[in-house]
Amino acid sequence: MSTADAAAAVPSIPPPEPVRRRRMRRLERAALEGVLIREVINFRSYWRSATFSATVEPTVYLLAFGFGFGALVNSVGGLKYIEFVGTGSVATAVLFSAAFGSMYGSFIKREYQRTYDAILSTPVDTVELVAAEVLWMGGRAGLYGCVPILVAMVFGLDPSLGMLLVPFIGMLAGIGWAAFGTAISASASTIENFSYVQSAVLTPLFLTAGTFFPLDQLPRGIELAANLNPLYHCVQLVRHAVFGFEVGADLIHLGAMLLFALVCLRIAVRQTQRKLVL
Repeated sequence: MSTADAAAAVPSIPPPEPVRRRRMRRLERAALEGVLIREVINFRSYWRSATFSATVEPTVYLLAFGFGFGALVNSVGGLKYIEFVGTGSVATAVLFSAAFGSMYGSFIKREYQRTYDAILSTPVDTVELVAAEVLWMGGRAGLYGCVPILVAMVFGLDPSLGMLLVPFIGMLAGIGWAAFGTAISASASTIENFSYVQSAVLTPLFLTAGTFFPLDQLPRGIELAANLNPLYHCVQLVRHAVFGFEVGADLIHLGAMLLFALVCLRIAVRQTQRKLVL
């Protein structure tokens, strides 16, 4: 048999088909789930202290102002003062849980425990890491924000169907404040720098959110500036959910909270990338 005949007798093998690689998305579900599951498992070891610190202080403010000023002020804007403060304190609980928790928590995990370095050595990028951490903190804040409502119900706040939306409003606000805290953490060189943010930024926002007194009694400039306060929009949206929605105004409040969350999340991702990715 000639060489040509032998070659013809060998069956031809078709070339292998090209391997189709799955396109990686910006946010991979498996990566987000991995970070979230780690947070849930880790939370089991310190949930008591975290829950205590995130809920007791807003409750103390609620009781102190509700019964302190409540003895002097019968009603505000057609609401009993305990109802006014109880619904407003939801935003306070969200702020304390999300902003403070993310500032200190992310700094410790990044600078001291090196947790973020370990996570980024797996198939998780910075965007997925920050997004998952912010979602986790926002979800916790949404639940913690319900505590003032429950306390106010004990002291006379009537339940309503709109209260079912309070955890979701708190979660959206919590995502924004958690992203804010993460951005501050990634921008600070030392943990002591957080004191400047607490005193110069968070405290004024906390006091001008309309939680403890109506803003329409303040000078016109402060009242207008309150519209730039994300905490104010959370307070208003919670009150309207409990006592009755105002569609036009509430769409503005919702849009402002969503914009704040998206902007802070983008800044948090960028600042964290500068810290962690060389």
